[in-house]
Amino acid sequence: MALAPAALALSTAGAIPTALSPAGGVHTATQGIRLDLTWVDYLMLAIYFAVVIGIGLIARKRVKSSVDFFLSGRSMPAWITGLAFVSANLGATEILGMAANGAQIGMSTLHYYLIGAVPAMVFLGLVMMPFYYASKVRSVPEFMLRRFGKAPHLVNSLAFAVSNVLIAGINLFAMALVIEAMLGWSQWIAILVSAAFVLVYITLGGLSSAIYNEVMQFFVIIAGLVPLTIVGLNRVHGWNGLVDALNKTESAKLLHTWVGTGFGDESNPIGANWLAIVLGLGFVLSFGYWTTNFTEVQRAFSAKNMSAARRTPLIGAFPKLLIPFIVVIPGLIGAATIGNLLADPDSGVTYNEVIPKLMQMYLPTGVLGVAVTGLMASFMAGMAANVSSFNTVFTWDIWQRYIKKDMPDEHYLKVGRWVTVIGVIIGVGTAFIAAGAQNIMTYMQTLFSFFNAPLFGVFILGLLWKRMTPKAALWSYIAGIIAPTIVFIAYQVSVANKAPIFATATSETLYGAIISFATVLVFAVVISLVTKPKPVSELTGLVYGVGKIDVTKDHVAGDTKWYRSPALLGTVALAGCVALYLPFL
Repeated sequence: MALAPAALALSTAGAIPTALSPAGGVHTATQGIRLDLTWVDYLMLAIYFAVVIGIGLIARKRVKSSVDFFLSGRSMPAWITGLAFVSANLGATEILGMAANGAQIGMSTLHYYLIGAVPAMVFLGLVMMPFYYASKVRSVPEFMLRRFGKAPHLVNSLAFAVSNVLIAGINLFAMALVIEAMLGWSQWIAILVSAAFVLVYITLGGLSSAIYNEVMQFFVIIAGLVPLTIVGLNRVHGWNGLVDALNKTESAKLLHTWVGTGFGDESNPIGANWLAIVLGLGFVLSFGYWTTNFTEVQRAFSAKNMSAARRTPLIGAFPKLLIPFIVVIPGLIGAATIGNLLADPDSGVTYNEVIPKLMQMYLPTGVLGVAVTGLMASFMAGMAANVSSFNTVFTWDIWQRYIKKDMPDEHYLKVGRWVTVIGVIIGVGTAFIAAGAQNIMTYMQTLFSFFNAPLFGVFILGLLWKRMTPKAALWSYIAGIIAPTIVFIAYQVSVANKAPIFATATSETLYGAIISFATVLVFAVVISLVTKPKPVSELTGLVYGVGKIDVTKDHVAGDTKWYRSPALLGTVALAGCVALYLPFL
């Protein structure tokens, strides 16, 4: 949800029948996308890839143990992990997906940031990280093991591994689309080349390589998208010109966030009322993604101490507040200038291609190279995050725990590198699955409702209720996966019968997530009341109120300064959410 979940484009949102050029006439851009890069643009790309591999080679020298490979030796400062935290989410689903959302649903996309990301990031830093970091677990599934035992842990580990390689395929497919547009290569060659670069630098330096590259990629992404936003706004005569252009079409509704979200008046582009948006997106999917998805949380696990770990998602929340200005606004520009192409299924341009199309139309040589490099950086950051968390969970939570116990550390380091190779190969296969999806963002959102929503239900109840039992965790988690699957199948059948039970594909995932979470709660409470809980003595530091966690235990000089206060950072971030909503109510 990323998505905030990171990004959730609609497949059935209202189309824009007419699009205006800056001058007010119908824009006639050429069909399809072919980015004509010059040698200057290719030089920028070559330099970027050389730096990526160089960082991998440098990071390799620091890898002496499995902890170094999987968690960067738990030595990273907060500003590094904070930027890596948000950069790991800036993959295909964030850049292409949020721009697609901007073109289709306009400023309603802010929901995915302001209630669908930042509040959950604040909750992670203030509430969840003390439990994660103090327990010294090496992954989120390992916390499940400590709290509930082997059976829930194994199911969680397998589900996470499956979902992660599926999501890695989405990022890999999106990266291949850009390479295909630049070079005219066939899709399968573009996928293989993209996978090769990610494989090399992750295999070399592990998480350290991923994190340092993610920090660099964050700035490259910003440098690539800021010029596109500025040039695009200039072409539509600034923000006021953009508003005027949208108001001249049937797209004025794109400028609001909460209009049409009342009960009985679900005329907003998402197709859901405010309660479904707040509960489905703002609570279940958002908190499920940002607090239990190890792909993101792994960056905080690599922090050098408790203070840095808590501040990691809080620092990441501030750039997260600014991302809409360089992703959503280009989407709106696309709606105003090429909306006729986007709404025409025969044009060869889809909503997912808004960013590349605007690059093709507006950016000159040199600037185009920076923008394309930014796109490549975003896709590599997303896939690398998926692969680095996949190899960690598979090696430690599956291989070490259930297949090869008590082996020398060198064995697990070697396995981790081989698992990285296997993960990328599987990602190549899942990229072709993503290629077959009608809308990769709705596909992504569906995966979140299947895997993240039930896991959050289990985690939050287990964290707050000491009476919850291991059997309750296992069966409620499985039931929570089955429930949204049934909802999804029912929706697909209803669409095939031309009588959809939900207004849009995205609204289906929101309601599916709510049903999943409710299913977990019901099953967990009922089963807990008839089964035996773990002794309270085994829950110290794993359940709220059972044992006190000292969040200052490993503080170093400077951690207690007022501007580093997690409570202050979280409060300011939440205030920023309110401030950004106000102009677009």
